Amino acid sequence: MSKMNNLVFKILHVIAWIIFVGLSIEAGGLIVNFVFSVFKPEFVGNLYQKLDLSKLHQQSEMVFFGMYSFILFISILKAILFYVVIQLLIKLDINNPFSVFVSSKISQISQFTFWIGILSFIASQIAKSLQLQGYYIDKLGQFWVDSSAFILMAAIIYIISLIFKRGIELQEENELTI
Repeated sequence: MSKMNNLVFKILHVIAWIIFVGLSIEAGGLIVNFVFSVFKPEFVGNLYQKLDLSKLHQQSEMVFFGMYSFILFISILKAILFYVVIQLLIKLDINNPFSVFVSSKISQISQFTFWIGILSFIASQIAKSLQLQGYYIDKLGQFWVDSSAFILMAAIIYIISLIFKRGIELQEENELTI
């Protein structure tokens, strides 16, 4: 691998770590918000991202917990997704990329990406429906604006995982022939 490619690979590794840490902090902050909203709802307006859902909580606790569950699942899945990316980058041998480990991690990345997209899409549709029913959902849209992008990305990553699986099969056949 050339020095330039090695540098780019290291930079991508650092960026993946930064994104993972940021997503973990976001997920942790949202979990703390959720715990405070259950035990001390009066503090919710002063917490992480100023995510004040007290109006929604007053309108319906069930809707509040349902929508917050979507937020938590999506943010936790995003953090887990980047953890899997980091695992892949740590073990990836760029000179011999076709391994069972790499293939399984790419497949996991595809699955996590797909579920993030699907949950985001479902949450956005439920939020639209609830908004039409008069619930205060304005601040929640930021958590699932990219659902279609995640679904498309999952499809592309799935195709890449199929290519890696086929590459492993060809590599094993080649080793048996020699």
